[in-house]
Amino acid sequence: MVRITSCFCIVIVALSLFTTQSESAAQAYRRDPGHQQWHHGAFQDVKDSVRSDVRQMLYSRAEVPFQVPLEVNIVLVGFSGDGGYRYALDSPKLEEFLKVSFPTHRPSCLETGQPLDIEHHIVYNAFPAGQPELIALEKALKAAMVPAGNARETDFGREVPLFEVEATAVEQEFQKLYAYLFDLESWGQSGEEMDRPWPTVIFIVNFDKVRLDPGNKEIDLDSLMYGRITQLNEEEMKKQEGDYIYRYRYNGGGASQVWLGSSRFVVVDLSAGPCTYGKIETEEGSVSSRSLPRLRNVVFHKGLGVVTEHAAHETFVGQLASLVATTIEHVIAPDVRFETADMTTRLLIPIIVLQNHNRFNIMTRGHNYSLDVGAIEAEVKKMLHKEQEVVMIGGSHALHRHEKLAIAVSKAMRGHSLQETKKDGRFHVHTKTYLDGAILKEEMERSADVLAAGLLEVSDPSLSSKFFLRQHWMDESDGTSDSILKHKPIWATYSQSRKKEKKRTIEKKKQGDLHRTYGTRVIPVFVLSLADVDEHLMMEGESLVWTSKDVVIVLQHQNDKIPLSYVSEIERRHAIPVLSQRHILAGLASVVGGLSAPYEKASHVHERPVVNWLWATGCHPFGPFSNTSHVSQLLKDVALRNTIYARVDSALHRIRETSEAVQAFAAEHLKTPLGEPVKGKKNKTSTELWLEKFYKKTTNLPEPFPHELVDRLEKYLDSLEEQLVDLSSLLYDHRLQEAHSNSSDILQSSIFTQQYVEHILASEREKMRCCSIEYKLPLQSSQNLIYAGILLAGFFVYFVVIFFSSPVR
Repeated sequence: MVRITSCFCIVIVALSLFTTQSESAAQAYRRDPGHQQWHHGAFQDVKDSVRSDVRQMLYSRAEVPFQVPLEVNIVLVGFSGDGGYRYALDSPKLEEFLKVSFPTHRPSCLETGQPLDIEHHIVYNAFPAGQPELIALEKALKAAMVPAGNARETDFGREVPLFEVEATAVEQEFQKLYAYLFDLESWGQSGEEMDRPWPTVIFIVNFDKVRLDPGNKEIDLDSLMYGRITQLNEEEMKKQEGDYIYRYRYNGGGASQVWLGSSRFVVVDLSAGPCTYGKIETEEGSVSSRSLPRLRNVVFHKGLGVVTEHAAHETFVGQLASLVATTIEHVIAPDVRFETADMTTRLLIPIIVLQNHNRFNIMTRGHNYSLDVGAIEAEVKKMLHKEQEVVMIGGSHALHRHEKLAIAVSKAMRGHSLQETKKDGRFHVHTKTYLDGAILKEEMERSADVLAAGLLEVSDPSLSSKFFLRQHWMDESDGTSDSILKHKPIWATYSQSRKKEKKRTIEKKKQGDLHRTYGTRVIPVFVLSLADVDEHLMMEGESLVWTSKDVVIVLQHQNDKIPLSYVSEIERRHAIPVLSQRHILAGLASVVGGLSAPYEKASHVHERPVVNWLWATGCHPFGPFSNTSHVSQLLKDVALRNTIYARVDSALHRIRETSEAVQAFAAEHLKTPLGEPVKGKKNKTSTELWLEKFYKKTTNLPEPFPHELVDRLEKYLDSLEEQLVDLSSLLYDHRLQEAHSNSSDILQSSIFTQQYVEHILASEREKMRCCSIEYKLPLQSSQNLIYAGILLAGFFVYFVVIFFSSPVR
C-alpha cells in the first residue's frame, strides 16, 4: 500500500512538472540564458568625427552643423521565415542599406523655413524578433479584431469581410515586446526615466493572415509558440491574403496600417490594409494602396514589370528604407514648429474662456464638453524640464465686457468661396465663413497679461506676486513700457541708454500697471465659446485651433459635426466643435514644446510646409485623422530636445556673428606697411591666421587686437569645443536633464562673449582712428579790432617795402 501511494505521488509530481514546463514553454517574452543584450555605445565610434566637425565649425566659420548621433532601432517581426508568405529578410543588409542611403538628417524650423544648425548622425540597429513574440502579437491581434462590414479589394475589386482593430487594445502587447527586447524590466519604472538611454523603435511586422483569420478556429496559436512552422506550397501562398482585410484605428481616429504608440515606438503593419486617406481633390500627401510595400507584389512579381526575383527583393528593401527615412523625418526627428531660446524658469498658462452666451460653460465639470485642466497640465509638464515651474489656471469672461476683444472677433470673420462636387456630378459654389487667427492675435495678446493676472489672483493669490509685478489695478502708467513685457534679459532693464532717455510727458491710463517678473513666460490660451454663429464656422485651414509663438486660440461652439475636406477610406472626416481639449493640447504642444504636426515638413523647394498624411494617426492631438488628447512619449522626448536645440542653435549663430565681427575688424586694420593684407600659408584659415599672428606673436607688425582679447577667445573656443562634444554625447545617451543644463551654459557664455568682443572691438576701433573731427564754437571777438589789426599790418608791410627799395639809400 505504501509502495502504491509513493508511486502515485511520483506520478502526480511528474505530471505537475510536465504541466509547468509546457506552460513555460508556451510563454512568450521568456528571457533564457544567453539572451541577446541591447548595447548602446555607438557614440565612441563617431566621437572623433563629432569633434572634427565642431573644430571646423568654430575655427573656420564653415557652415558645418552641430553633429548629434541619433540611434534608431528597427525590429523586424515575422521576417525570419515564420510570418506572412514565409518571407525572410536579411536584417544586416537592410541596416547597411540605410547607413549608405540615409546617413544623416537635418531638421528645419517651420516658422522661418531655415534648417537648424543641428544635424543628426543616424545610427541604425536592425534585428529580428523571435517566433514566440510573433505568435503572441498575432494572438493579441486576433482577439482584438471586430467585424466592420465589407470592403473592396484594391487589386481585384472583390467584396471581402472587413475587420477593425483598436490600436490601444494591442498596444500593451507591443509594449511587452519593447520591454523584453531592451531589458526594461531590470531598470524599473522610477521617475528618473528622463536621463536614461531609452531606445526608439520602429516595429515592422509581417503577420500570417491565415493564422490571424478570426473565422479560423482550427489553428492553436499557443502550440506554435515554440513549435515548428511549416513552409507553404504554391496554393497556400496564393491564399496568404486570407480573403479579408483588417486595419487599425487609434482611439477611434482615421483608419490606417501605421500608428504612433503612446510609448517610444511606432508600428508599421505590412499585412494590414491597404488603407487610403488624405484630402479630397488634392494629391499632395495622400496615402494610397501603393504608399506602403506589399509582400504579395514581391512574391508574385511577374507581370509587375520586375524582371527577376532578385530585383523584386531589392526593390522591397529600398521601399522599406524609404519608409524608415520618412518615419525619422516626420516622427522621430521632425522639424521644429517654433524655435524659442527661452531661459525662463516659470511658465504660466491661463486658459481664458471668452463666451458670448450663458447657455453652458466648458469650465464646469461633468459634461462631455468640459475641459480637464489637470490632464492638460500633466501633459504639458512632461514636455518641460524639471527645473521649470508650470502653473495652469482657467476662468471664464463675458465677451461683451471686453469691447476690443469683441470687435476683434467681429473683424476676424472672413469668407471664401468653395467649389464642391455634389452627388449630381456638378460643381456647386458656396461661401464658407472662417475666423482669421492673425487678426485675433494682436488684440488678444495685448490683453493677455491683464486677464491672466486677474485669474491668477483669484485662483492663487500667493503666486500673483511671483509671476507679476503689479501695483494697483488702476494705477497710471509712465507710458514707457508695455504691459506685455517680452522676455528681456535682466541687464536690459538697467541699461545706461534707457536712463538717458527722457520720459514722455504724455501719460495714459492702463487697466493695471503690471509687468511680468524676470524669468516668467506667459502663454495665454483663448477659447472662443460662441453661440448663434454659422454652424460650420472654423478657424482658417479647416481647423479649430490657431497658434503663434506666444498665444493659442481655440474655437468652440455647440453645433453638430462639421464635414471636412478629408476622407478616410470612403468616409468623410468630421470636426466636433464642442470638444476643445484636444485642440488646446495641440496648440500648447506646438508653442511650449515646439512640436510640429507629424504630417508637416518644411520644404526649401516649395518655400512652404508640405504634408504627408502617412503618420497622421496615432497617439498625438494633431490633424483631422487623430482622436486623442494625449502626446506620445516619443514626441515628448522630441519636445525636450527641441528646447536644447533652440539654445544651441542660437549660441552657434552668436558664435558665427562674433567670428565675423573679428574677421571684419582684422580685414580692416590688419595690413602690411604697403597697405596689403597679411598673407600666410595657403592651407590655413583666416581665423587661424589672426590667432597665429597675435596669440602666438609671430609678427612684428602693430597689433590691432589686444593680446588679452585673443587669449580669451582662444580659451573660450577650446572650452566651447569640449562643451559641444559633451553635449552631443549627452543627447545620444538621452541624458536630457544634463544636456539642458549644458545648453544653458553654452548660450549664456556665448551671449557674454559676444558682448565682450563687441565692447573690445569698439574701443580698439576708437583708438586706431588716424584722425578725428571736432566741432567747436568760435571765440567771441570784436570785428573792428580785427579789421584795425589787418590795416596796421598792411601799413607796416608797405613802409618796409618802400624803405628797402628806395635808391637814395
